[in-house]
Amino acid sequence: MEQKKIYLDDLEIPRQWYNILADLPAPMNPPLHPATGKPVGPDDLAAIFPMPLIEQEVTPERWVPIPDEVLEKYLLWRPSPLCRARNFEKVLNAPVKIYYKNEGVSPPGSHKPNTAVAQAYYNKISGTKRLCTETGAGQWGSALSMACNMFGLDCRVFMVKVSYEQKPYRRLMMQTWGSECIPSPSNITNAGRNVLAKNPDSPGSLGIAISEAIEEAVTHPGSKYSLGSVLNHVLLHQTVIGLEAQRQFEKIGVYPDVVIGCAGGGSNFAGISLPYVRDKIHGKQVRIVASEPTSCPTLTKGPFAYDFGDIARTTPLLAMFTLGHDFVPEAIHAGGLRYHGMAPIVSHLLKIGLIEARAFNQIETFDAGVKWARTEGFIPAPETNHAIAAVVEEAKKAREEGKEKVILFNFSGHGIIDLPAYDAFMSGRLEVHDLPQNEIDRALRAIEKHPKPR
Repeated sequence: MEQKKIYLDDLEIPRQWYNILADLPAPMNPPLHPATGKPVGPDDLAAIFPMPLIEQEVTPERWVPIPDEVLEKYLLWRPSPLCRARNFEKVLNAPVKIYYKNEGVSPPGSHKPNTAVAQAYYNKISGTKRLCTETGAGQWGSALSMACNMFGLDCRVFMVKVSYEQKPYRRLMMQTWGSECIPSPSNITNAGRNVLAKNPDSPGSLGIAISEAIEEAVTHPGSKYSLGSVLNHVLLHQTVIGLEAQRQFEKIGVYPDVVIGCAGGGSNFAGISLPYVRDKIHGKQVRIVASEPTSCPTLTKGPFAYDFGDIARTTPLLAMFTLGHDFVPEAIHAGGLRYHGMAPIVSHLLKIGLIEARAFNQIETFDAGVKWARTEGFIPAPETNHAIAAVVEEAKKAREEGKEKVILFNFSGHGIIDLPAYDAFMSGRLEVHDLPQNEIDRALRAIEKHPKPR
């Protein structure tokens, strides 16, 4: 990697995003048009995305320049700190050095602005007037709201209803930045009304909210759709995290043995890990671990299949690990990890053995998160707790094996406005939930007739 050419002056901020597609040892399955079964072309995506993002979705270039207008916004919080968790190391009493990339320092408190700012910029220069999107826990919705405000765009966010009710302060953040936040399923779209007709008490899901946001975008002139995870261009933007970490480690002469991130749709996990996946492809010895909830075990229990990204089947068919597009997960507090599918890039990497996946229940994750808060001070987001639980597991293995390890994980966001979830944990109201096989089998029946990926 030509490090000196890709960073901003003496800072760790990269001038370019890294595209893993240029280095994959085996090609990915293309997205398919659901009507024709043929690979999707740029014209098929033009109704929902601006052309610069469509080009980034398919580009074979290894390095994609970051526009100066985006770098200017990144400077508000980037480079994010690479910190060593010495107090947590002592509590774990294992031969490990634990480092974390603190993405909670961004204005909305998570990694999501890395792509939100880029997407808002490209839409602005393409003539878009309004962006429509969905959000699970609210991290993405708040990040896009901030980014739209920066570039003078209107924004409408469909927030999964259970998170809308559990996390009112996320909604208030969106409204403070000038966006409209609507609980999903709603009565303002056909997709939402169809869900409510079948289940008036539906807690919602990301698949439902995506359907509503896409419908809203394609039926209103001047509007486009914006996605906070899953797609190639989103993961591309997030690689600033891993690239910064590599430069910061280089300065102190350290290289990780294990890289960890929580995984819902794949954005923050890919952001920290894809530059290290490149290293692994080119011979470096590094393990890369994705951590997900046992209540939504996409990578650990779902099949690799072609599936839709939403319940209304409006997206292209994506080759990914999936629990079925009509899967509605339990109302766990880690709302950002409640997605039925996994990013095609992340799915491909697991399929060819370049990464690993682990699943943890919410008791394990909150136990890890509270230990972290009581030693390192920062209160993690419930999603981030899944990564910390994986760190605890790796430390235990190191202790049992008597081997020293350097562990890097992505602290994807803080939990200051997720405190009701901590209250539920500390008062004993959280429960262990492992998704039963019959629920997986039911959801997968919906994709039996889809094309089969290679």
